[in-house]
Amino acid sequence: MEEFFQVIFRGVRGSIATPVALAQIEEKLTQALERARPQDLKDADSRKSFIDSLPFEIRGSFGGNTPCVQMQVGKENLIFDGGTGIRQAGLDLLKGDFGQGRGRAHLFFSHTHWDHIQAVPFFAPLRIEGNHFTIISPHENIKERLERQQSPEYFPVPFDAYKSTIDIPDLDGQSEVMVGDVKVQWQEMCHPGKSFSYRIEYAGKSVVYATDAEYKDLSAEKLQPYVDFFRDADLLIFDSMFTFGEGLERRDWGHSSTFIGIDLAVDANVKKIAFFHHDPRYDDNKLVEIFSQTQHYLKSIAPESKLKMFLSYEGLTMNIQQDESPVQDELCFSVTPQKPGLVAK
Repeated sequence: MEEFFQVIFRGVRGSIATPVALAQIEEKLTQALERARPQDLKDADSRKSFIDSLPFEIRGSFGGNTPCVQMQVGKENLIFDGGTGIRQAGLDLLKGDFGQGRGRAHLFFSHTHWDHIQAVPFFAPLRIEGNHFTIISPHENIKERLERQQSPEYFPVPFDAYKSTIDIPDLDGQSEVMVGDVKVQWQEMCHPGKSFSYRIEYAGKSVVYATDAEYKDLSAEKLQPYVDFFRDADLLIFDSMFTFGEGLERRDWGHSSTFIGIDLAVDANVKKIAFFHHDPRYDDNKLVEIFSQTQHYLKSIAPESKLKMFLSYEGLTMNIQQDESPVQDELCFSVTPQKPGLVAK
């Protein structure tokens, strides 16, 4: 068994795709120039070093594509949700077997709100004969829902026009499947229209994809099923669309906050938590501000906790099998005391 467990964040924004605005780009450039010294600009190497030293929210962006998380687990390709982030995932897959009509993958859908399925028609590997896809979702009429999105009123190409082979098995009340040597379990979450979280286990490691979920009753008894599902996960990808206060105001909207994510992760002994499904209203600086508040919250409720937290961003790639890999060392951010920013611990 090939012990390889890679997670790639393709889209991390919730509700609607949110491109970086011109004013935000200008602000990033202004902040970068204000930090620059003459010696930072003298040649290509110094300029590169200066850019690399900038806080993440100045030199980059958390991204604006809607949810999609890709996992390469052993020999299996797993893709969770088909938001606008799946388009780039498809283009990258075309560089390998999928471009030659020899690719195989499983597509898992948490639910079918538009931000989680809207880019399925732009997932290029579906158009190539020879590729094989298995679509998994506990929603009984998942095929009908995907077909409806591509009806002539909304899209010019119907779902049944794809040249690849598409299987949609009847789960018949199942709560888990085996994909080769990979076990995938799911659990229903509180979200309008019903959503499902997934737990992926392989070679002694586990990742939980828990987007679009609201935790209305915060009593220990009501939270216990979620704590059990998250238990000892190496990585928990957690819907933190709202601040804690906003979550109280937006009851029944189906989303959660970083604070509740911390509570659940600590109780479940999670190793790392990735905050996900960022609110489209929040620019990069706002996300960092919320992250800073969450750091203080963790220290106040569990000062001895070893939980590592980070903000997910487009293109972020993690190797779950390598706990101390350089990629993972760069994930755990803290706010600098001088100015809000992200620096690697």
